[in-house]
Amino acid sequence: MKKFLATLLLSACALSGLAHAGMIDDAVKSGTLRVGMDPTYMPFEMTNKRGEIIGFEVDLLKAMAKSMGVKLELVSTSYDGIIPALLTNKFDMIGSGMTLTQERNLRLNFSEPFIVVGQTLLVRKELADKIKSYKDLNDAQYRITSKIGTTGEMVAKKLIAKAQYHGFDNEQEAVMDVVNGKADAFIYDAPYNVVAVNKAGAGKLVYLDEPFTYEPLAFGLKKGDYDSLNWINNFLNQIHHDGTYERIHAKWFKKTEWLKEME
Repeated sequence: MKKFLATLLLSACALSGLAHAGMIDDAVKSGTLRVGMDPTYMPFEMTNKRGEIIGFEVDLLKAMAKSMGVKLELVSTSYDGIIPALLTNKFDMIGSGMTLTQERNLRLNFSEPFIVVGQTLLVRKELADKIKSYKDLNDAQYRITSKIGTTGEMVAKKLIAKAQYHGFDNEQEAVMDVVNGKADAFIYDAPYNVVAVNKAGAGKLVYLDEPFTYEPLAFGLKKGDYDSLNWINNFLNQIHHDGTYERIHAKWFKKTEWLKEME
C-alpha cells in the first residue's frame, strides 16, 4: 500500500512539473506581453497620425504590462482572423474590444469585463423620421452595414435579418458607405458611434444613441489558462479601486484632446 501511494505521489509530482505555467508567467519570463488587436476601433484602439496605436484599451494594457514589469508589444491583426491567430501563438492574448459572447467563449477563456457597451445606429439623415430603432430597419428595402467579424455584423444578421447586409473590413469604410448614401444605417458599439457621427458623419448622419444590446468587452486567452485569468481579474479589480481605471476612462470618454492626434 505504501509503495502504491508513493508511486501515485511521484506521478502527481511529475505531472505537476509538466503543467504549463500560463501566459502571464511566460510573459514575465520573456519580458514582453504580446497582445493581438485590430487598431481601428475608436476610442479603444486606433492608429494616430504618427502611426502609433493609442486608445482606452491600449492604456489599460500599458498599465497591465507595467504591473507585470514587462514591455507591451501590440500585434496588429485583422479582426476576422484574430482568434485563429491567438490559437496559433501569434501573440499571448486578445485585447481588441472583443465582446464576450457564448459562441466565442466556446473557443476562448475571457477575463472579467473591463467595460460594457451596446450596439447603436448611425442612420442616413434623410431617414431620421422613419428610423427610430433597429426594428424599423428590419425590411428588405433597407441596406445596412457594419464591420465584418464583429458583434455589429452578428446583430445585423440576427435582429435585422430582413434588411440587405454588406459588411466591410474596417469601420471607416462602413460608415462612409452610409455617408455616401449607399447604405441606410451602420450598426456598431456606442463608444465608436458617438465619435464617428461627428468625426466622419459630415453632417449627413443621425446617431440613435440608445443601445439595443448588452455587450461586455473582455480580454481573450487560450482555454485552460486559469492562473493568467486569476491574475488579470485581480489586476482589473485593483485598478477599479485605486483610481487608475477612472483616470484612463476619463481621458478617452470624457475628454476630447485625443481627437487632435487623429487629424
